[in-house]
Amino acid sequence: MNRIKCIISYDGTLFNGYQVQPNQRTVQTDFEKVLTKMHKGIPIRIHASGRTDTGVHAVGQVIHFDSEYALQPEQWKRALNAQLPKDINVRSVEIVDDHFHSRFDVVRKEYRYFIWNEKDENVFSRNHHYFFPFDLNIAKMQEALECLLGTHDFSSFCASNTDIKDKVRTIYKGSINKTDQGIVIALEGNGFLYNMVRIIVGTLIEVGQGKRDVKSVKNALLARDRAKAGKTSPPNGLFLWKVDYNN
Repeated sequence: MNRIKCIISYDGTLFNGYQVQPNQRTVQTDFEKVLTKMHKGIPIRIHASGRTDTGVHAVGQVIHFDSEYALQPEQWKRALNAQLPKDINVRSVEIVDDHFHSRFDVVRKEYRYFIWNEKDENVFSRNHHYFFPFDLNIAKMQEALECLLGTHDFSSFCASNTDIKDKVRTIYKGSINKTDQGIVIALEGNGFLYNMVRIIVGTLIEVGQGKRDVKSVKNALLARDRAKAGKTSPPNGLFLWKVDYNN
C-alpha cells in the first residue's frame, strides 16, 4: 500500500462542512466518492488535518489516504482534479512514509479571517468575507489580540457544546492588516478549538467597535467562561490557510 498526502483547497459555501454527515454534501464525502470510483468500488477513507464547519473554506487543507495504486504524484493530481467537483481542487500530491498522519502529525496551523469593512457590500465576495460596514479601530484590535498570544486555557473562546476536556492551546503569531481584500486577521497556533478562531474574531470586532476594552479580553481569557467572550463571527470569512508538519 502507498500513503498519499494531498494539499487541497475548497470553497465551503455549498458544503455542510468537511466531515461525512448522513444525507449531507461534505468535502470528505465528495472526495471519497471519487477515490472509490477510481478504485472500482472499493471504499477509500481519507484523513484530514482537522474538520472545517459549514461555510468555512480551505486554501491549504491536508489529507492522506492509502492506495494500492502506484501512480506518480502528478498522475494522482490530474486524475483527482479531473473528477472532483469544481469547488474542490488538489494543489499538490506527495507519496509519504506510511507512518505519516495528516491529523496527528500537525505541528502548526494558520487560519485567516476576512472582513469586508466597507459601507457597501461586495457582491463578488459575499461568500468569502464577513460584511461589516461599521468603523473598526484596528490598532485596538491588534492590542487585544496580543493578549491572546502564548499558551493559555482558551475555554472562553471555545463553543460551549464541545466535549474536549483539554482546552490549552498555543497561539504563536497573530496579526491584523487592512488590504485590498479587506481586513485580514491571521492566527498561527499548534491547534484550535471548536469555533475558537471565529469567537476570537467576534471578540476583536467588539473591541474595534469600542463595545469592550482590551482589559476585558484579558479578563475573558482568565475567566474560562464562554459567556465572557464575544459573539461567534460568521463562517464565510474563515479560511484554513496552511498546515505545517515537521517533515
